[in-house]
Amino acid sequence: MRTEIATLGEFGLIKRLTEGIKLENESSKYGVGDDAAVLSYPSEKEILVTTDLLMEGVHFDLTYVPLKHLGYKAAVVNFSDIYAMNGTPRQITVSLALSKRFSVEDMEELYAGIRLACQQYHVDVIGGDTSSSLTGLAISITCIGEADKDKVVYRNGAKETDLICVSGDLGAAYMGLQLLEREKTVLKGEKDIQPDFTGKEYLLERQLKPEARKDIIEKLAATNIVPTSMMDISDGLSSELMHICTQSNTGCRVYEEHIPIDYQTAVMAEEFNMNLTTCAMNGGEDYELLFTVPIADHEKVSQMEGVRLIGHITKPELGCALITRDGQEFELKAQGWNPLKEEK
Repeated sequence: MRTEIATLGEFGLIKRLTEGIKLENESSKYGVGDDAAVLSYPSEKEILVTTDLLMEGVHFDLTYVPLKHLGYKAAVVNFSDIYAMNGTPRQITVSLALSKRFSVEDMEELYAGIRLACQQYHVDVIGGDTSSSLTGLAISITCIGEADKDKVVYRNGAKETDLICVSGDLGAAYMGLQLLEREKTVLKGEKDIQPDFTGKEYLLERQLKPEARKDIIEKLAATNIVPTSMMDISDGLSSELMHICTQSNTGCRVYEEHIPIDYQTAVMAEEFNMNLTTCAMNGGEDYELLFTVPIADHEKVSQMEGVRLIGHITKPELGCALITRDGQEFELKAQGWNPLKEEK
């Protein structure tokens, strides 16, 4: 069954996609259905706002990305930015630009993913826009969140001797992407053959359905730790570490042997004949949290499940370096994904 979007029109489509959305946050006073949404935040809170634009052919490939997964991921990556400020996401607006090849049912699939993410993380969809596009699908999501005024964490607060921590494991999303790209090339033009991804499910999940680390923010709050700096790992650990060090005017030392890597990531890197540490340092799209804490919190973070200590902050003149297993120092380079870099 395929319903052309033109048969519903813009308002008909919005009504269809947002039907039955119930607001669950106190700060959401009025959502979809008027010229603007209405929000009301208590005065002791800071309001956090982040926005993300995803373009077909640049950020996602619909050959292997199901629309429901895409909707889920588009929402979650925005939640992740709010958690990276030590905040809680509360509302999102969703704007879509669609070409004629998309049907109403396609958009319902996309929205099913967005709505599922919002249910899981208790976030309200409060508005957005739809427009036609001549170049495929574009998704722009803005997320609004809150944090206590004294708990907001920026990238610029890292101090010398602070410990560098990371949640989860790294490189899996990047290996998932490599796997999907390889199968797309191998099966080009083959309509009925399904690739066998047995034993590689974790990698695909990390690429297609990432999660934001709400649990880590809750654990930090429960142990009364306010990180000195924090960001989420979207462009690769190397690149994000350099952001923190540049903005905090510090250097850092990170130890290769402490970088958390999943078994499936290691197996896949070997299969692709890629350097595992390079994949973990520069892969991106892990949406794990990278944060620094004072050395006094060493015992607390060491005991925190799902968090690894990977190094420490140094004087700025020492620069940013990776210490390899055999004790060599390599200067960190931001080789993560740069969306504006010219193609060679």
